[in-house]
Formats: sequence, structure tokens, C-alpha cells
Amino acid sequence: MPANLTPQYKAAEAKFRAARTLEEKRQALEEMLATIPKHKGTEKLQADIKRRLARLRQEEESRAAKHGLTFKVEPEGAAQVVILGPPNAGKSSLLAAVTRAEPAIADFPFTTTRPQPGMMPFEDVHVQLVDLPPVTASHLDPWLPNVVRGADAAILVVDPTSPELPEDVEEVRQRLAEVRIPLVGALPEDADPRDTPLPTLMVISKVDRAREEDLQVLEEMYGGEYPMVRISVANHQGLGTFKVKLWRMLQLVRVYTKPPGKPADRTSPFVLPQGSTVLDLAERIHRDIAEKLAFARVWGGKLDGQKVSRDFELRDRDVVELHY
Repeated sequence: MPANLTPQYKAAEAKFRAARTLEEKRQALEEMLATIPKHKGTEKLQADIKRRLARLRQEEESRAAKHGLTFKVEPEGAAQVVILGPPNAGKSSLLAAVTRAEPAIADFPFTTTRPQPGMMPFEDVHVQLVDLPPVTASHLDPWLPNVVRGADAAILVVDPTSPELPEDVEEVRQRLAEVRIPLVGALPEDADPRDTPLPTLMVISKVDRAREEDLQVLEEMYGGEYPMVRISVANHQGLGTFKVKLWRMLQLVRVYTKPPGKPADRTSPFVLPQGSTVLDLAERIHRDIAEKLAFARVWGGKLDGQKVSRDFELRDRDVVELHY
């Protein structure tokens, strides 16, 4: 689908190219995001602008932070996902249960004081999870929004046994919204360009200790807004479902490549956003391949080596043979 970019967008793009300071670049990117036509043909371009804007905001805030601690977590794996929640919701326990990380876990609040990353295996890829300090009405670490903005998605952990529920969950949502990071179930089409909406999976923890009626109330309150999953780290309930739902929310596809006449390499898939094409895959591999690409053959679904064009949309677990 053609992008059909407007003159207003092209003018904003020209401002971005001519910008010299971080503030000028940020303002131009915000204008680009506000003026870009919102339809399927511009979805990938919108996502790219949002990623650049998030990185730029993070760099601005890092430079502005003259005092106190600052942290940066380098992304690894297929995606970076931050773990958010009120105190003692079970964030660190979740991280320890699905990764090899060994975070401090205790029954008192604010045990986590800095980012704690861990790599979660999911089938043949890894997703980076980053446990963060709790968020309350009176406490939000000044460096935390920088880390959250750089993530691809969030996990909001909710304790159904908490006497503070649902106020503690609403405090997390409100504090992040105040710093222009709304936690959303799906990316909105008409978001404020100053915001960095973050796709969020709500995880109801400690279900082995919760009353069924409390779980149902939570699901009624938030089920229409977020994808949800019940888990118990104590008895490993729901952890497999949690991984599947998180992967689906990330909206990524794994693609395997093969040279002509040879078997596919299924050990290290290329991970691309849903909607990516054969040309996108070629560009990910090398610019020269993309420029010379003539066609591809694809195995997957109902396709068994059929010849496809450069704009063929790839699906999860497709095997691709590039011809150039």
C-alpha cells in the first residue's frame, strides 16, 4: 500500500534532516509523527519514527540528568520488555522463574533498586526481560522513565492478594502516564505525538494464594483494556501461557534463510515485525543483497518453495531462499 505522504509530513522530514540540536530533531520527529497519514501503508514508518523519538528523548534526559544515578540497559535478543508494578507484586519472582537472572527477592518493598535484566528463552529465540523498581504514588525513580521508553513492551504485574488493590495498580498507570508513557493493550492509531505508548501484558501473580472471586474482578476491570494471564511462580502455573501471550503481543515473526540447494538454517532466525516483506529481510541481511534482489522462494503454510515477489509479506516460521 502506498504511503501517500502529505506535504506537511515532507516539510517536517526536511526539518529533521536539517536539524542540528537534539531539541530540533525531537521537535521535527514529533511533527512528523503528528502529520503522517495513519493507515496500513505507513505502519512501519510510524513505528520507526516512534523508536527514533524514544531514543532521542532518552538521550535528551540523560544529558539533562546532572545529579543522581542513570542507567541504560542495552537491548539483547528478539525484544526488550520491562517488568513494572507496585511493591511486592511478584516482579522479581517472575524474572527469576523464566530467566537465569538471580534478582534479590524479599517480602519487604523496594528490594529492587536498579534495572535487573534476564534473557527468557521462547522456543528458538530469547526475549530480554528487565525487572525495575516498584512504582508508587510517592516514588518513581528519576531514571526509570528513560529505561521504560526504550523498551518494546511492558509487563504489568498485579498481586490479587494485595489489600491496596486496585489503587496500587492505578498509581503505577497514573505515574507513567504523567511522564507521557501510557500503558496500553494495543498501540492507538491517533496517539499524542508527545507520548510513548507501550504495549502491555497484565500478569496476575500469586494465583495459588488468591480467591477466585478476586481474580474474576481483576479480569472484569482490566480484561477489556489489556491482554491478561494468570500465573503462580510457586507452582509454575501459567508460565508457558505467559511466554506465548508475551510473544504474540510483541507482534514479531521468525524467518529462516537457506542458500539455494542447501537446507535451511533453523538455529538463528531473523526476527522481524509482523508485516515485514522479503525485501525487509534482504535489507536486514545486507544492503547489497536488497539492491540486487530479484525474487525469493518461500516454504511455510501452504507454500512449498513457490516463487514470490520482493513485496511478499512474511509469516512466522517461513523459510526464505533469496535470489539476486
